[in-house]
Amino acid sequence: MKVPFVDFKASVIGDKAAMLAAIERSLDGGSIILGAELAAFESEFAAWCGASHCVGVGNGLDAISFVLRAWGIGPGDEVIVPSQTFVATWLAVSHVGATPVEVDVEPDTVLLDAALIEAAITPRTRAIIPVHLFGQTVDMDSVVAVARRHGLKVIEDAAQAHGALYKGRRAGTLADAAAFSFYPTKNLGALGDAGAITTDDAELAAKLRMLRNYGSTVKYHHDVAGYNSRLDDVQAAVLRVKLRALDEANADRRAAAARYDRMLAGFAPVGGLVTRPDCAHVFHLYVVMVDDRDGVLQRMKARGVDAAIHYPVAPGDQKAYGMAAGRVSAIHGRAAAARALSLPFWPQITQEQQVAVVDALRVAVRREQAA
Repeated sequence: MKVPFVDFKASVIGDKAAMLAAIERSLDGGSIILGAELAAFESEFAAWCGASHCVGVGNGLDAISFVLRAWGIGPGDEVIVPSQTFVATWLAVSHVGATPVEVDVEPDTVLLDAALIEAAITPRTRAIIPVHLFGQTVDMDSVVAVARRHGLKVIEDAAQAHGALYKGRRAGTLADAAAFSFYPTKNLGALGDAGAITTDDAELAAKLRMLRNYGSTVKYHHDVAGYNSRLDDVQAAVLRVKLRALDEANADRRAAAARYDRMLAGFAPVGGLVTRPDCAHVFHLYVVMVDDRDGVLQRMKARGVDAAIHYPVAPGDQKAYGMAAGRVSAIHGRAAAARALSLPFWPQITQEQQVAVVDALRVAVRREQAA
């Protein structure tokens, strides 16, 4: 059986008729930028998260960098980031002129290790960006406690955690602000690039709305040197449709993840990541750890199973950053970059497809062991 990494039509497009109707409604409304559909989505998404404000922007990278800019973080400042994440987390810090300072991740979750943060704080540290990687939340109480002791801001990178719960609270409400990406394959995905920020801080929200729109609140009057990064109404209309089905889709993801857990139980060569007991995971990705990861991936693809890698090069090892290859602070992040394998996964994946994936994984791993 051939199994794609993600079924684009089922997972990304979803209810095509409802989506086309939403797009038509947006077009008939006569406003494509900063219109009624965006206002409605911002209100609905904020309420769904449990936040006071939502500000739609062009993508998840801008969502993080705009918050940093609004806080006045820039050259000479430092921002703590995890050693393993998608590079956008680090790029947002670089884009405002600040310096990303890496703190290693936990080996069994690949989440920022809160116990290591304090040692990385210097007089130049201004903020911490915990990343809710793969769909579960960081130990936010510990992160926020460290931040408060040192007078630091905290922004959740919630790009992979739409709907994840931490001690009963949704991602997006666990810090001073949160950044979301609505890239098409996210749990809540648009049909192109899109992003948003949630916060309870009305002053911050007002600054963000100004930054995203050329630094303007009144047309042709620009109070700051802003940017053009607005979540357009067509994408907002699509996201409104998908938001209504998101809780059900996340429940389907959890059920599919539980099936993988059962199928892989006892197969020692494949290590699963731990789900934190205080977190309701939304499984943006289902990730396992294997030796000879690249070889296993190629052997799985040869059997028609399209697994993937997130992310093969840790940010600190990218040419953009070029940190010392021998650094010890990123030992677990670099190990995850070398061993993490994402199995095919989407809400509608069938048990039959998952059996084919696990069979291919077992064969691929055993061949590596026999080599």
